[in-house]
Amino acid sequence: MRIAVTGSIATDHLMVFPGRFAEQLIKEQLERVSLSFLADRLEVHRGGVAANIAFGLGLLGLDPLMVGAAGVDFAEYDAWLRTNGVDTCAVRVSETLHTARFVCTTDEDQNQIATFYAGAMAEAPLIDLAEIASRTGGLGLVLVGADDPAAMLRHTTTAHRLGIPVAADPSQQLARLDREQARRLVDGATWLFTNEYEAALLLERTGWSEEELLGRVGTWITTRGADGVSLTRAGADRLEIPAVPTDKIADPTGAGDAFRSGFLAGLSWQWPLEQAARLGCALATTVLESVGTQEYKLLASDLLARIGDTYGEDAARSIEPRLAGV
Repeated sequence: MRIAVTGSIATDHLMVFPGRFAEQLIKEQLERVSLSFLADRLEVHRGGVAANIAFGLGLLGLDPLMVGAAGVDFAEYDAWLRTNGVDTCAVRVSETLHTARFVCTTDEDQNQIATFYAGAMAEAPLIDLAEIASRTGGLGLVLVGADDPAAMLRHTTTAHRLGIPVAADPSQQLARLDREQARRLVDGATWLFTNEYEAALLLERTGWSEEELLGRVGTWITTRGADGVSLTRAGADRLEIPAVPTDKIADPTGAGDAFRSGFLAGLSWQWPLEQAARLGCALATTVLESVGTQEYKLLASDLLARIGDTYGEDAARSIEPRLAGV
């Protein structure tokens, strides 16, 4: 199954604040916040949700098609992605704008405050997913990730019109969407990805109850950090998958994207949902232990050990044949 991953392509500027944001916020002054956090570490890395997810899929040998808009400075990033198994032929490269920037500060409780500059992403609505699908021989799944809202809506509409299953993943862009936009992005999705906070925000944005939303999507996957992942379908029991534990957390940025890479790989291999989610959790923990969203290495032995230790040796053996080439 050929997977197209649409969404942002960005450079991440990741900083660490050696304290707690909560201790700097004054409840009575939240309407007039003016704060500066002195960070003691800065890392500059490649990022963007489309690139992060595609990178993970590439390492797993899935030959993902990345769809998004990048800037005049994209050449080096492009070479990196292609080297790691990502097909970038569908990336629109701007002639005037720079690739998007994500600036994020993390405190010692792993809370984050971030700002995203769109840059070349403003040209994403000009991308024609139908033309790409025709040119590349067809698509089995389109993940619609955080991007320019107009591009997200256009890709969703096009995929539905072409009969291509959609994985809706609005994530950071939920805060910018109005009710009609939020509804259009998730209605009819085969897969819906959120974290716990985004799940609550999505219900608020759409105005739908959880039951109403589940009646409009296939499977709703909610990542819950150290508490693992839940998968919910209308009329079915909730499936809870525990996280792969670690005591070596370096940076939470990109862990959710890595989960999506592993989960989507499992779907491509036609695995049961539980098995796909376990691989996703193992990848997420791998990323947690590194700084940067694409700085990690995948080793089959490491993934199998994580899965075996958390879910049992039978779970590891069931996954092992597909990881032989990793």
